[in-house]
Amino acid sequence: MTKTPLRPEWFCGVDVAPSIYAADFSKLGAQLVSLLEAGARIFHFDVGDGQFIEDITIGPVVLRSIAPLIHERHGVIGCHLMVAEPERQFAHLKAAGADSVSFHLEACADPAAAIQLARALGLSVGVAFNPETPVEKAAAAAESGDFALCMSIHPGLSGQSFLPDACGRIRRLRKLLPSGIIEVDGGIHHANIAAVRRAGADLLVAGSAIFWGDAPGTAYRQLRARVEERREAVTEPREP
Repeated sequence: MTKTPLRPEWFCGVDVAPSIYAADFSKLGAQLVSLLEAGARIFHFDVGDGQFIEDITIGPVVLRSIAPLIHERHGVIGCHLMVAEPERQFAHLKAAGADSVSFHLEACADPAAAIQLARALGLSVGVAFNPETPVEKAAAAAESGDFALCMSIHPGLSGQSFLPDACGRIRRLRKLLPSGIIEVDGGIHHANIAAVRRAGADLLVAGSAIFWGDAPGTAYRQLRARVEERREAVTEPREP
């Protein structure tokens, strides 16, 4: 590649991003406050349309209700668009409070034009790709964006298991984007987060590992600590 993605001004280094779709929506505000108080600053917001993925998830109405709470505490919201024709949603999400968008390479006819549109709206933008998509193809598409989002599960439901070959794909992506930002989403938890970081991830998305317990803030701090552990031996998931 002749160049690497830009670094969004809100990204300062390795971090863990809570995935809001896994939250208990009857307690959403309180859970977000507990995470912000625990130090979380980057939040992952999944948008699904029932076409690109089977589920209809959350969208601008929910985003508009939580964006002020997150922004007033200096947090940012990255919207992961698991939708067909994702560029049609950029303006709506920007108006609702999104700071960045990531769209799926498999769902977009013209990734370069989508990146330009997002930038014109003042959004940081990344290219997401499914487990079956060649890493080289994804890296080439992400060249003019701000980050690449490598799926370590098939996009859709929270709580899926981390795919065995994901760390190998992350390592290949890191070689192609040596100074770019790599986000990884799916199946990340306490037992594998350090290995995923060592494979080359910069932003590690965690949903069920944070929200499916009694104390999201505590779970976030524990995951963040695991990312920072440099000397502990952690077995990486084997590739098939």
